Amino acid sequence: MYTVAILMATYNGKRFLPEQIDSICSQQGVQIKLWVRDDGSTDGTQLLLEEYKQQGLLDWYQGSSLGPAKAFLDLLQTSPKADFYAFADQDDYWMTDKMKSAVECLHSEHMAGKRCMYFGQTQLVDTQLQPLPTPQLHLKHTFEESLIYQFVGGNTIVMNEALRTLLMSYQPQYICMHDVWVYDVAKATDAFVYFDEVPHILYRQHGNNVVGNGLSMKTDWARRVKRILQKKEHRRYRTACELERGFSAEMSERNLSILSTFTNYRKGVKEWWKLLTDPTFTCGDGTTNLYFRLAVLLGTL
Repeated sequence: MYTVAILMATYNGKRFLPEQIDSICSQQGVQIKLWVRDDGSTDGTQLLLEEYKQQGLLDWYQGSSLGPAKAFLDLLQTSPKADFYAFADQDDYWMTDKMKSAVECLHSEHMAGKRCMYFGQTQLVDTQLQPLPTPQLHLKHTFEESLIYQFVGGNTIVMNEALRTLLMSYQPQYICMHDVWVYDVAKATDAFVYFDEVPHILYRQHGNNVVGNGLSMKTDWARRVKRILQKKEHRRYRTACELERGFSAEMSERNLSILSTFTNYRKGVKEWWKLLTDPTFTCGDGTTNLYFRLAVLLGTL
């Protein structure tokens, strides 16, 4: 039976945490190692984690205040050894076949020694786990798409030891979110990436989500336009630069050329025009395509 290290970052998550932990412990067909990092909770989360630890259901530690992205990378770095590694939020609910479904997609013999990653569709639910309308992902599965469209749910990611080892070989100075980073590295280095269209997780939507998928179109556009006008973060460009610094040696000539087109767009009008008009830089979401072109025009990628 394969072992899976489940990596959970917590912060003041006591309200929904028991349901999440219980659903993780109920996974079928795999051996679970639940490894939790608390970011300084003050609501009783740490006491709850200690209770589960005393029952032998998890191990946990308290780290310095890093925020979710770096907290998950710290978990990946300090994780107990396993065949596969998965990220877990503190407030979702996992179906009993979640890990088994992922492992079955990644463990086949022709994957031996190769870098592999799994992610999947989620089912949005309310605080009582009642289903909500859920946007379906329509993906192109290209490296170019990964650079412009941030769609991967970290709570669905599972990776093998080979991909984890690669990720740990470089510590990025800038990271937007851990799930975006892991997926971008996987696509940049031509790892095997499997997308599961069948949801195996109930993704709870509530007022305290760090990132949520339940935004209305009006709210989503307002957030995007505000970010453009404020020239906030340049997170796509900065992420691409981190990929170039950290993993150029692991990338194909084609992917290096794609990345160069992206990271060089600020160098002059010719480079800017090349990125703006390159038809391969497209994704499965029409709104994101428009937003990407506008960001290139304004120099705010």
